[in-house]
Amino acid sequence: MRFYLLIAAVLQITLSTVGTAAADSRESFVFGIVPQQSASRLAQAWVPFMERLSDVSGYRIEFATAKDIPTFEACLAKGAYDIAYMNPYHYTVFHDLAGYQAIARVRDKRLRGILVARKDASLENLEHLSGNAVAFPSPAAFGASVIPRAELKARGIDISPNYVKSHDSVYRAVAAGLMPAGGGVMRTFNNVPADIRDQLKIVYRTDGYTPHAFAVSSRMNGAQSEALFEAMQQVAANDAQTLQPLGMKGFVQAANADWDDIRALQLTQNHTQIVSNESLQCHSG
Repeated sequence: MRFYLLIAAVLQITLSTVGTAAADSRESFVFGIVPQQSASRLAQAWVPFMERLSDVSGYRIEFATAKDIPTFEACLAKGAYDIAYMNPYHYTVFHDLAGYQAIARVRDKRLRGILVARKDASLENLEHLSGNAVAFPSPAAFGASVIPRAELKARGIDISPNYVKSHDSVYRAVAAGLMPAGGGVMRTFNNVPADIRDQLKIVYRTDGYTPHAFAVSSRMNGAQSEALFEAMQQVAANDAQTLQPLGMKGFVQAANADWDDIRALQLTQNHTQIVSNESLQCHSG
């Protein structure tokens, strides 16, 4: 009897090992997410979605991000991510520089930047910001930085940008009274902890633009890209709850020309200070 129990145990371990090996044999792709928030908060929101993508697509989709937006830019420049969720301006740059090709964007959405201030602030109009320091995540954070700064400049309002590396850091700095105002976007504002958000008010909304791109590197072939997009569509249709933490309702297939409204702005390195660092060690590069 003991012999048969031993054989059964060995067989169970063997089957388990074979199953694990089979799972590990799936083709693996690293999915890089722009670090608008802390890595832990991003993982909490994105990993369930990526797990469902893995189940549906048959690929193993691995979550990755970077410590801050400049580091993420440097990793995009190296083509370090197989798949990436990047802001509209990043897409126009890294499509040309690293060969990323958009496959999807969020359905029924335009990206608008916001400026926030403390609820108890006496900030009644944007002119009151003139001559003050204003918090932004990074120079090239499109909705939260590039567009608000451009629209402030168009109004003749001169401010001193203070780059604090993430959206969450902007909201925390303003809530703590360290900055009179700061730039963000509605998705990250809605996702910031309630004890921070409840101290803030939105004082300005920018014009709307084509939203973030879901883009793949040139290492992925057409069949893989199509399978990934189909999996995204299936997850959106059948597992909508996984999209709720992301503030997304679904996806549409994207074409490179969708971001021509961003290109029309003719932004330059002086506007965005895009970072490139070939020596940087990224998640997958």
